[in-house]
Amino acid sequence: MKMVVSKPSMLAEAASQLLGEHRGSRIFALYGELGAGKTTFIKELCRVLGCSGPVVSPTFTLINEYLRPDGEQVFHFDFYRIEKLSEAYDFGIEEYLTGDYFCFLEWPEKVESILPADTVKVKITVNPDGSRTVET
Repeated sequence: MKMVVSKPSMLAEAASQLLGEHRGSRIFALYGELGAGKTTFIKELCRVLGCSGPVVSPTFTLINEYLRPDGEQVFHFDFYRIEKLSEAYDFGIEEYLTGDYFCFLEWPEKVESILPADTVKVKITVNPDGSRTVET
């Protein structure tokens, strides 16, 4: 998948396309520089999945949980602040990554060595015109 998102109204299409092309996948690692729009894109992915409540970056809590209409849990991680892989192990990251949950990960570079082989790697690039390219 590769899509240029030139305006916010295109985020729903990009999120739907990503989830559709990776049907059955549960773990999505979002790569991109600070300010690239990782959290914004995760908000849209959660909206497409029908999650209730506000979707916000878990920069300080490391993990947020959202619920889908059927009660299924969706987890949103932000590893920006961790300094050692052991910090992820301290909150039980392996249980989330081996469970049957949708998991959206920001700053996955920090935990790359423990990501399952089937993790969908999503790269968000800021283009010179301010648009974003979202690709897997």
